[in-house]
Amino acid sequence: MSQSLRRITLLFAFCFFVLAGNTTSHSNASPAPASPEFSVSVTPPFRFVVLGDTRFHDPTDTTAANAQVRQAMVAAISKEHPSLISITGDIVYNGAEVSDWSVWDTEAAPWQRDHIPIYPALGNHDLKGNESAALANYFARFPQIDKSRYYSVRFGNCLMLVLDSSQDETSGAQGDWLQQQLDHLPGSVSFVFVMLHHPPYTSSSDDKLFGGGHSARNKELALAQMLEARQQKLRARIIVLTGHVHNYEHHQSGGIDYIVSGGGGAHPYAITRKPEDLYQSNEVNYHYLLINVTADRAVITMNRLDVSAGHESWSQPDTVVIKAR
Repeated sequence: MSQSLRRITLLFAFCFFVLAGNTTSHSNASPAPASPEFSVSVTPPFRFVVLGDTRFHDPTDTTAANAQVRQAMVAAISKEHPSLISITGDIVYNGAEVSDWSVWDTEAAPWQRDHIPIYPALGNHDLKGNESAALANYFARFPQIDKSRYYSVRFGNCLMLVLDSSQDETSGAQGDWLQQQLDHLPGSVSFVFVMLHHPPYTSSSDDKLFGGGHSARNKELALAQMLEARQQKLRARIIVLTGHVHNYEHHQSGGIDYIVSGGGGAHPYAITRKPEDLYQSNEVNYHYLLINVTADRAVITMNRLDVSAGHESWSQPDTVVIKAR
């Protein structure tokens, strides 16, 4: 074999080896899950609002929700001038019904007028009916989340991780995304707010002894176990905020505060509170949460609305103070 032919042969073999190696490397690589990320420009101190289970719907149909309560919530929240609003799901009664979303368009107009950013989590009622139609209605109202069923929001010293609890939260694309978010928390994050519709802990029950209620599901319990294991290794404090149960609850487990906020207008569930529920009350708890964040703490105040006497009366029966580490 001539010297030139030998060189060509060796060059061909080398190129084949490199290409084969690159092919093997790409075939074994795991693509990173999509990571929709948004931000709101604020610095501590600031405040934001959380509420859930508003069920925007025909105000004359009193079977779905209390429209007076819902409208009072919108007005009161506007006066708070929050940096953002987070809704823990069940924004409307039937997600596939354009008429329900039209009520949202009308009643929530003050928030739009004041240019308050809104970051919702999907609830089971938001997906009710034809799911494709329901999602189209949902995403049309919240273009800021870019058709994302789960996503993150960075604001000040906080990170909000919004989950879709109609899907598995600890496996699949959403689970991989959540793990990556927790793996790569910026050092400047003091508080991680995990938002979803279904609660990992609740005093409520599927037994519906008082006409309504929901037990915790296994997949949310698995989420709680994962988060609590993570909390032991994180400097940032994890706080889980949910809805679905039409009441207010406060649980603690594994160093994490779990707050159920489902009092935005849907008819309340009377529940027998477990001893570990840190809020013991038999009252009807229509409410929203006002969260004040400073450099070293998050103060969560439950703002309760009473309409039983025929007029609106507000009180703050519970406050949770969570200190940064």
